[in-house]
Amino acid sequence: MKTKIIPAADAVALIHPGDTITTSGFVGIGVPDELLLALEERFLETGDPRGLTLIFAAGQGDGKARGLNRLGHDGLLRRVVGGHWGLIPKVAELATSGRIEAYNLPQGVISHLYRDIAAGKPGTITHVGLHTFVDPRLDGGKLNAATTENLVELVSLGGRNCLFYRAFPIDVALLRGTTADTQGNISMEREALIIDNLAQAMAVRNSGGMVIVQVERIAARGALNPRDVVIPAALVDAVVVARPENHMQTYATAYSHLFAGQFRAPDGATEPLPLDARKIIARRAAFELPVNGIVNLGIGMPEGVAAVADEEGLLDQVTLTAEPGVIGGRPASGLDFGAAINTDAIVAQNQQFDLYDGGGLDLAVLGMAEADAAGNVNVSRFGPKLAGAGGFINISQNARRVVFAGTFTAGGLLLDISGGKLAIAQEGRARKFLAAVGHVTFAGAHAAAQGRPALYVTERCVFELTPDGLRLTEVAPGIDIDRDILALMDFAPILGEVAEMDARLFRPEPMNLRRELLHLDLEERIAFDPRSGRLFINFEKLRLRTPSDVERVRARVEQLCAPLGRRVDVIVNYDGARIDEAVEATYAEMVRDLESRFYGRVTRYAGSAFMRMKLGAALGRQRPAHIFETAEEARAFLETRK
Repeated sequence: MKTKIIPAADAVALIHPGDTITTSGFVGIGVPDELLLALEERFLETGDPRGLTLIFAAGQGDGKARGLNRLGHDGLLRRVVGGHWGLIPKVAELATSGRIEAYNLPQGVISHLYRDIAAGKPGTITHVGLHTFVDPRLDGGKLNAATTENLVELVSLGGRNCLFYRAFPIDVALLRGTTADTQGNISMEREALIIDNLAQAMAVRNSGGMVIVQVERIAARGALNPRDVVIPAALVDAVVVARPENHMQTYATAYSHLFAGQFRAPDGATEPLPLDARKIIARRAAFELPVNGIVNLGIGMPEGVAAVADEEGLLDQVTLTAEPGVIGGRPASGLDFGAAINTDAIVAQNQQFDLYDGGGLDLAVLGMAEADAAGNVNVSRFGPKLAGAGGFINISQNARRVVFAGTFTAGGLLLDISGGKLAIAQEGRARKFLAAVGHVTFAGAHAAAQGRPALYVTERCVFELTPDGLRLTEVAPGIDIDRDILALMDFAPILGEVAEMDARLFRPEPMNLRRELLHLDLEERIAFDPRSGRLFINFEKLRLRTPSDVERVRARVEQLCAPLGRRVDVIVNYDGARIDEAVEATYAEMVRDLESRFYGRVTRYAGSAFMRMKLGAALGRQRPAHIFETAEEARAFLETRK
């Protein structure tokens, strides 16, 4: 070509029947709509190109007509390999009706496949997808009977089962940037994400294919700072200048300086969520936020956790991330999802999944459409409705702790929230806790066998994953277990001690969660009474999750007891307290150290028999630990031992 800058119609004319194409984008960010529209118009006018294979990692659409929905025509597509299908109903209908070959593979796997295709590797080897519908022992990612070729194989390497996802050449990439110089170098300074553009361009280039990039403006040759170039000209075959309506920053926002990272929004710039089911669930999930930890929030219900964290002043204490490459700040929601404000960094999507797949997430909060007795979760397919897994499998299988968030029933659920209590004004029409889910997107038994903690949070109750299935652990004040929970489940959960969900979840004012998660109240919780000569330790509803949490307790006790020069009697309240399994041994060692240096007689009490049992096992190895059910019993014991 004499020039790389050509009209959209000329660019899509370079696509031949039977080609394999890949497209950029995440929801409505970075989607090359000018090119997709031109391809649709060519097909409708001429009937060509036919029989294309489409591969995409993230969902690219608005749930209606934009994005990959433009390709949802009989004959245009022959095969589709995609990560998230929920926003492209026109293409999804072709898949569910069997009119195309269709695969749903994990978003992160497809993202890594681009890299591996570029590197000339035979495919991607990973543990991601084991025991889910992607595993060839189940469906192998196939979505209908017309799909017969195996793209996923079970292999064993180093004594470990893995999945091998086959690589294949890609003929055309339809990508998007912000600025192109006349040579074809591409920058992305006004885009909300950079996604996989470079990896896709390299994969297509090394497959001998054609790279076509949509931009919004042209600069002179050499005008771009080399450090701003995301796709170098050597990889680019054609550039198309898009019309503004086909080059929005997201499908909800034409352009935001905040999403582009050019400015930072002031603190408190967003409105708190209204008190409804979504906020209750987001609040309960926020109790699990790990201070100084890395967190992923999924699309839909989990998006509310970011708003709650902002309202509670916790955004500076956690690093929120989103799978297309957002690190830090506050992720956006709705059709802005994938964008974020006040970010620390924007990295490539495949690099983000490197972090995720390797266990870099301390917590993931993900959606929950269906769950069953084994703890399996389905978010990917419901009869004729195809949502796709997206990054759910990568994230849920590898996060150190996962919270699945969703309402207890679906379709018409109405709540009455008042006085710190919850009542069901109108029950949802559809049950979500089933005997067996229709599609296994998260394998509960596999996670339990690995010792991966998982909670299932609804507006009225909380379940915990155990090796024996789901255990009911919390119920909202005002909810009747038999009527409002057990009668609406297709299986019987494990029942034992059931705690009451925190009443703050059901009140309109902020919960003061920052103070609790940061242990800013230890001075009030641990106090010495000079009149009685006793040390009172109130761990009610306190959670100890990390070694640093334990050290804070040790430091406070030392601060009070060291200057006394004598031993003190101690009463400890463990009502509603939680000591995570990962720090139980550290905590017990700390207690034994304090007992040897400062404590005289020690009594402890907890209303939970389970907590009393755990404390007895952890603290009573060298000498009996006196643990009572009530504060009165604990005090009486000290009095009788004087």
